[in-house]
Amino acid sequence: YQAGDSTAQIDWRQSARSTQLFLRDQEWEAAETVWLWADASGSMAYSSTPRVPTKQDRALLLLLALASLLTRAGERIALLGDRRRPTGGRAAVANICERLGANPTAASSAVPIQQLPRHARLVLISDFFIPLQELRERLRGFVAMGIRGHLLQVLDPAEPSLPFAGRVRFEGMENDGATLIGNVDSVRLRYRDRIEAHRLGLRDLARSLGWTLASHVTDHPPEPPLLALYNALSTKAQG
Repeated sequence: YQAGDSTAQIDWRQSARSTQLFLRDQEWEAAETVWLWADASGSMAYSSTPRVPTKQDRALLLLLALASLLTRAGERIALLGDRRRPTGGRAAVANICERLGANPTAASSAVPIQQLPRHARLVLISDFFIPLQELRERLRGFVAMGIRGHLLQVLDPAEPSLPFAGRVRFEGMENDGATLIGNVDSVRLRYRDRIEAHRLGLRDLARSLGWTLASHVTDHPPEPPLLALYNALSTKAQG
């Protein structure tokens, strides 16, 4: 038993044999848990202009707002990769804030691998600028557990369009060097084609797994993707 758990779930017979309180862990109860993850790797710290937040700031805002909505609806939540059991109530959101504050960045953009309760739900927020085959292998592991998942791709407004001009030096944000392009106009069409191909590949991957995919650009309001995620999570699986 942890702060925020419902006292109605306490297994009094089991607890009477110990100095601790234990909860009944039934499969239908496990299905009411939502696991959350926001990419905190170097690429998420990007913002093309001071007028828009970084991708990481927006991802964390969406994660915490979603956590608050879910706990108000009686759901239990946990951070993917944190290894602590899901909890509910205001304490759950406060705990997530504390853990995110203690670990604001991550070395890798790879989705953590973790064994989750069967039929739980998972929300992943990232720019997903990683090889699709790598992402596919990690997500298939969750599908094998019976997990229903939702992907939210967060992008800076400059990333889909490459609006720069002339001679530009681009620096990697994850120790991957720098590139000097003498004329950005000459590569813009090829760049946009690759970005679009990646987007379509991500869409097809989500569909093949039976997961949902939404996208959000940081110069747009955060409310629409937040409500879309919440509505998707509020839809119970059929059958």
